[in-house]
Amino acid sequence: MNVKAADLPPAPGLTNNTLRQIVRVSIGGKTLRVKFSNEFSPSAVTMKSVQIAVSNGGSAINVSTNKELKFNGNPEVTMVAGTTVTSDPISFKLAPSMQIAITIYFGQTSVTLTGHPGSRTTSYLLAGNTAANVDFTGAAVIDRWYFINTIDVQAPSTAGCVAVLGNSITDGRGTTTNMQNRWTDILSERLLANRETKNVGVLNLGIGGNSVVAGGLGQPGALRYERDILNQSGVRWAIVFEGVNDIGSIRNSAAAVRTTNNLIAAYKVMIEKAHNKNIRIYGATIPAFKGNSYYNQYSDSSRNAVNEWIRHSGYYDGVIDFCKTMANPQDTTGIIASFQNDHLHPTAEGYKMMGESIDLNLFVSGKKILQKGKK
Repeated sequence: MNVKAADLPPAPGLTNNTLRQIVRVSIGGKTLRVKFSNEFSPSAVTMKSVQIAVSNGGSAINVSTNKELKFNGNPEVTMVAGTTVTSDPISFKLAPSMQIAITIYFGQTSVTLTGHPGSRTTSYLLAGNTAANVDFTGAAVIDRWYFINTIDVQAPSTAGCVAVLGNSITDGRGTTTNMQNRWTDILSERLLANRETKNVGVLNLGIGGNSVVAGGLGQPGALRYERDILNQSGVRWAIVFEGVNDIGSIRNSAAAVRTTNNLIAAYKVMIEKAHNKNIRIYGATIPAFKGNSYYNQYSDSSRNAVNEWIRHSGYYDGVIDFCKTMANPQDTTGIIASFQNDHLHPTAEGYKMMGESIDLNLFVSGKKILQKGKK
């Protein structure tokens, strides 16, 4: 997405300086490539050098693993506005759940940037060309990602991944910075530990503040769906867990009906497009939010109507009932009090509960789908 002014890098900025960003993978492999995006920047961005290494925690790297990425054989690449670039494949011993440092020494960069404000992970910025530094002592720090988009791993034919379309509850608002404890991280750990799903990766495509149909931050889910979900490498399953930011703007009964219908229509299109690519697609119900500013009788009626459609229409190949998992048994119009921050976003413990609630059989080929709704 286009990064707002408040989320731009601190001094000294990116131009002619070096940024080290930390990411976590799910499944491992021996060959990888990295995709970078300048899709939402108004002008070109030059990366003079890009290196990848195993993270040793904080800004430090395992220098013995450090490798330079190249682009059509060249260490330097310029991304013109509105484009992406993908590195040449390199051999790299990538273990499951490994944390990786991607270090970029920039040339000229854009005034506004393509990035991800909700990284929940600290990045490190130093002046000049410091890409070879073992650690970034004295660096400016910021919990954002810029330009990095995807790490593709060469995996066996039995491997696949699940791509998740979501908003801030998938992006991880309320999790612990640098602890990698979003619900998708919990799901990934469980998949890796399970013999039948150890080759299933998880792609978190959540954007805080994102909506399905209109408004919100970033391109609406319906618009970014093909790029962010369907066109990812190796996708065999998709989860759609988005809609609360559309519902949260409802203030009357007419808006409730209109929003409900628009969301269901968008979901139907997403389902059809997934099925056209032989991707199994699961719908996740929207948890309650009484006590948050989003809540009123009209927004809650829309949420309930959308959830009933997700559960019982039969359009989805399966249902992940986060609403049921998180519901306060004393008042089901809200989520469990001890597992929420603002009556909308879970705590780290709440995200753990969500990740642990998902039936792993959903990601085992040939297994009966226990959570499928009825048409």
